[in-house]
Amino acid sequence: MSEPKDAPKKTMRMEIKIDDEIARGIYANLCLINHSDAEFIFDFVFIQPARQQSNVPNRLIMAPKNANRLMKLLQQQVKAYEDRFGKLDITPPVKMDIGEMEIN
Repeated sequence: MSEPKDAPKKTMRMEIKIDDEIARGIYANLCLINHSDAEFIFDFVFIQPARQQSNVPNRLIMAPKNANRLMKLLQQQVKAYEDRFGKLDITPPVKMDIGEMEIN
């Protein structure tokens, strides 16, 4: 027997743990994003001034639906941040040439 439409949705409680090394995090000031029909790939990079080379220490691969959820969550969090601390000033980015890829 199915539940009525107005029945409250069941919630699931999940405990998520994070170890110390992961909790420290890794700083990134650039994110390169590529996609296929099946996945989005986010490469996080720390570009240092006066250095000609950098590595990708972190890569996140997500299904398109989850990438869309991430985008919506980021929009909500940026709005909450700006409501609390004021509008973020986003100046035009510095033009960089990374290999065959130009980053604007």
